[in-house]
Amino acid sequence: MQKFFDKYKIEDERIAVGVSGGADSLALAIRLAEIGKKVVALTVDHALRKESRIEAEYVAKIMFEHGIEHHILTWNEKKPKKGIEEAARRARYGLLFDFCKLNNIGILAVGHHLRDQAETFLLRLQRGSGVFGLSCMQPVILRGGVKLIRPQLDKSPEELKEYLLAKKVKWIEDPMNDDVDFARVKIRKFLPELKKIGIDEKRLSDTARTLANTRAFIQRQVDAFIKNNVRWWGGIVTSLSWNKLKNLDIEVSMFVLGQLLQEIGDADYYPEAVELARVLTETDKFKGCTLGKCELVIAVKRLWIIPQDTRNELMTRKDWDIFLEKFPIYKNAGLPYKVRRALWQGLEG
Repeated sequence: MQKFFDKYKIEDERIAVGVSGGADSLALAIRLAEIGKKVVALTVDHALRKESRIEAEYVAKIMFEHGIEHHILTWNEKKPKKGIEEAARRARYGLLFDFCKLNNIGILAVGHHLRDQAETFLLRLQRGSGVFGLSCMQPVILRGGVKLIRPQLDKSPEELKEYLLAKKVKWIEDPMNDDVDFARVKIRKFLPELKKIGIDEKRLSDTARTLANTRAFIQRQVDAFIKNNVRWWGGIVTSLSWNKLKNLDIEVSMFVLGQLLQEIGDADYYPEAVELARVLTETDKFKGCTLGKCELVIAVKRLWIIPQDTRNELMTRKDWDIFLEKFPIYKNAGLPYKVRRALWQGLEG
């Protein structure tokens, strides 16, 4: 475990850990405490099952027995009728990151392991992901000022369970892990079939790691292009030369577009690779579209990326004139209407 922190030069002693009660997260919290980290264990009660509170309190008991600080965070919002798996995931991470920010904790550790990585690879392959998606979960990423770390990507779930058995710690089996309505569960049950032809969890994880190296190379080119060619307007809208973007290698142009869409659309992921490729390989008749909670507009030979307007609010000429009195820098910028409206809505609040 210490090798992970040395490799990624992480020196923080105080670390938040998402602990569901499953074997992977319980093992992570206890392993981190064993190497001397000051662990703050966080259990999210999604309130989707009547047993969830009892399970969260069981985790609190285990953490107490190991001298680990523990907090229960409850998802109190109204639950959607559709897409509950994704909504629960977003809520979970939102609660975890918010706790870290409020309590000045710079590191959040989660218990993803080798099989999780293999499942993620197959899920993204099924969705048509490109290099970035197929490189799967990264060991360390920065999100909203907090580092999300995954120190157990090289461990199998069996290894983690053996560790807990040796510690005489019982874990909770989530019944949702056997619900074949979830795509990840279907893939998990299919993995043994792949193993018969030599495609096991480690092989899939190793492939993701190899693609991550390619991702890092492409990312450097993406960062350089964005730095030199993308202009931000009010921190809300971006614009760049449409021809320069299309003349890039398709892999680089897809990631430039994906990164900007993710940032402006405030999304967890890039849009799918096939959608990005479709935009970039359109004929010269392409004038714009909606993608990744953003509007893409072609005007004055530039591509403008604008947050999707969900307010359907018209901006009058008088509104814009009043806006220009406060922000005269935009007076002679020759901005398209949708850009002006986005600035007016965003900067005026």
